[in-house]
Amino acid sequence: MGFLDRMKAKLAPAKDKVSDLAQQHGDKIDHGLEKAAKVVDKKTKGKYSDKIQAGTGKAKDAVDRLAAQDQGKGEDDGGSATPPPSAPPTPPPAP
Repeated sequence: MGFLDRMKAKLAPAKDKVSDLAQQHGDKIDHGLEKAAKVVDKKTKGKYSDKIQAGTGKAKDAVDRLAAQDQGKGEDDGGSATPPPSAPPTPPPAP
């Protein structure tokens, strides 16, 4: 077992806890992110507004993904929103 595997195993309970918290308090987290973004934007006098908004959006998306992980426990965790490819159609039998 490699170093990363051991770290993943040790962090798994924390990941579950974080996803639970993200699901329960997602609105509060989003509000805090917005508030922090406004403070930073004000301190930088709008110089980095586009970067701040982009970072805030990515952080909100991450919180949403964490909350969705918690809701999707027990489902296939393939990491893809697309359905699996279907089998190719079988040709009709020759007469």
